[in-house]
Amino acid sequence: MLTRRETLSLPLAASLAAALGGRAEAATPFAVAYAGSMGALMDKGIGPAFGAEAHVAFQGIGRGAFALARLIAARKMVVNSFIPITAGPFGIVQQAGLAHTAVPVASTQMCLPYSPQSPHAKLFAAVAAGHEPLTAALSATGLRFGRTDPRTDPQGRNILFTMKLAEIYYKSPGLADRVLGPAINPRQIFAEPSLLARLQAGQIDLASGYLSAVHSQGLPSIALPAEINLGDATMASTWYARARMAVPAAHGTVTVAPQPLVFYAMTPTNAPHAHTAAAFLAFLTGTKGQALFARFGYSPPSGSPLNA
Repeated sequence: MLTRRETLSLPLAASLAAALGGRAEAATPFAVAYAGSMGALMDKGIGPAFGAEAHVAFQGIGRGAFALARLIAARKMVVNSFIPITAGPFGIVQQAGLAHTAVPVASTQMCLPYSPQSPHAKLFAAVAAGHEPLTAALSATGLRFGRTDPRTDPQGRNILFTMKLAEIYYKSPGLADRVLGPAINPRQIFAEPSLLARLQAGQIDLASGYLSAVHSQGLPSIALPAEINLGDATMASTWYARARMAVPAAHGTVTVAPQPLVFYAMTPTNAPHAHTAAAFLAFLTGTKGQALFARFGYSPPSGSPLNA
């Protein structure tokens, strides 16, 4: 749900833009919605840098990308740019007639960040160093695992895919059920912005995560093989597709296959500040933007633009 501040400021931005033209772009918030895992990058890197360069008040809205896509598609949220991870959220906005294309701006991989305060921290460190198998970490007694909601957040789906692929890769039937329990498991599911904070506080031992976000937070993590980290676009049809399954959606379930972990930037057709939005997209794909992505642990963009 939007906060009162967000609900009021976004329509106000559109109204001022219509009344004042280009001058409103510098006087009103430049709202950007993005996958919640991008918080550190946006708050400390891209937001301040672009705000200073374009002379706008950057307003970031970070949440689960599926939830954001539905708000944008329903016209309950009006933003100048939307940056989800994976192609799925683009499809929601595109079907509503509010996006024609989305451009890859970065990519990442699934990993398993862990809490240094966990009683299993030494085991996790040994797994991260390659001295113990990944299955040892996933089989730790009393493991407290954290993840996000697959109904609202792509990462919540992606950990389901990752564990399914791990079953196949490590020839360990039932591994996903043992680690995750049911797809909707209230004991494990947290809002994306709070997941890593809970990990840092020691409230959970191990969590799903994107390498980019984990790097940004400075957390230790266990890297995953390319066969299960969803980071290699060349494996999408030949290997990742083996994890095709029914996953929870906003209403019921949908049967889908994993999508490579690419961040796409799009400018909704109802963006209040279209001119500045175009400049923002150029910033993201240009030298300065790409340098910021790299500094915060993101990999270069992969794949092709998405078109309606």
